[in-house]
Amino acid sequence: MTEPGPSAATSPADPQAEPQAHTQADAPADPQDQPAISGRDTAPAPAAPAASRRTGLLVTLVLGGLTAVPPLSMDMYLPALPQVTAALRSPAATVQLTLTACLAGMALGQMVVGPMSDKWGRRRPLLAGMVIYILATALCTFATNAEVLITLRLLQGLAGAAGIVIARAVVRDLYDGVEMARFFSTLMLISGVAPVVAPLIGGQILRITDWRGVFVVLTAVGVLLTLLVWRKLHETLPPARRHSGGLGQALRTMRDLLADRPFSGYLLVGAFAFAALFAYISASPFVVQEIYGASPQTFSLLFGINSVGLVLVGQINGKLLVGRISFEKVLGIGLTAMAVAATGLLLMSCGIFGEVGLLPMAAGLFVLMSAMGLVLPSTNTLALLRTPHAAGSASALLGTSTFLLGAVASPLVGIAGERTALPMAVVQLSCAVSALVCFLGMCRPWQRRGESVGGTAGERKTL
Repeated sequence: MTEPGPSAATSPADPQAEPQAHTQADAPADPQDQPAISGRDTAPAPAAPAASRRTGLLVTLVLGGLTAVPPLSMDMYLPALPQVTAALRSPAATVQLTLTACLAGMALGQMVVGPMSDKWGRRRPLLAGMVIYILATALCTFATNAEVLITLRLLQGLAGAAGIVIARAVVRDLYDGVEMARFFSTLMLISGVAPVVAPLIGGQILRITDWRGVFVVLTAVGVLLTLLVWRKLHETLPPARRHSGGLGQALRTMRDLLADRPFSGYLLVGAFAFAALFAYISASPFVVQEIYGASPQTFSLLFGINSVGLVLVGQINGKLLVGRISFEKVLGIGLTAMAVAATGLLLMSCGIFGEVGLLPMAAGLFVLMSAMGLVLPSTNTLALLRTPHAAGSASALLGTSTFLLGAVASPLVGIAGERTALPMAVVQLSCAVSALVCFLGMCRPWQRRGESVGGTAGERKTL
């Protein structure tokens, strides 16, 4: 078992922690086409040089930063939602569409960027997307009405999709099996800092300026992350492994991926779990601040505590459970915990236990969020293990499905107004039960354990 921390997951000095990279028969001449982390095909030196250790850690941090783009774009903005509602003189349901638009953009953008990265490599689509993300975020600071802000948030999501889908594809390029699951948990540790810190930063920004200042900070974050990608993230998909087909080939690849029932099952499980998560993200500012009268700073603190729960459970999964308990069992435990927590939230929202305060509601949300630390890494790992031959397209389908269902969940939690938590609880329980049904009915873990459609690195199969 590796020691906790990103460096343990990437340091070539430790053969147990070394990533299982795919064999690359044709080494590219361009240094940008060389993998960022060496694989098992090269025997590890007795002691890794300091430069190698730094390179592995930097790649881990950059990938974590890319996966942090969605929570940064969403969560830093959450404490400002009531203020945006008042400033733009729009109903709460309309302002919540700014979250929906960003999510929908990230979903649709992944469908484009994923296949592009399989054809042209990871770096170029990623850099182009990040530049557009910066421009769209900067323009959000000048929005004068909700409609303009919704449009810009859609563009922001379309461009920001490049970070999530390509980061996941890069992980699949470099890792396999148990090491991939561990690396996803390491990414959760890094990207998990974003939802912890972002609402706190957002709340503090509102102390010194208005909601537009949030987008100024997001623009600066985008610039910094783009510079790191430009300088530190090398190409991980060599020309020999890129797809030469156009749109038709990309669509056929996605069709074949969706025809694989277990892959589609894991895709739907992750999508429904994310929808339950986003129901919380979208509704919690109003539930905590409007129903229970908490301040933006108190909301930010509670949100941060829940995010810490998600990160800690994710690390327990990556450091203690992976390799000892099957991915399917871990996923089943996480889904069961989600369903139990959502049931409790629904009963409290219906008044079954009488008048409940903020603390019991926060406890239920904490359990729900923490269960995501088991569910999300497991679904990504189980799905991508089946698709080594089309990691970009598979990552796009995974990301698109999660963000589309998240976009649907966002307006549903506000249909009964701002003074009840019942819609949030109903959506969360519906999503948790749907995820369990898909897991049992489509993935059939008792039959599929250990099966991989993708084959080994040396013999990639076509679905």
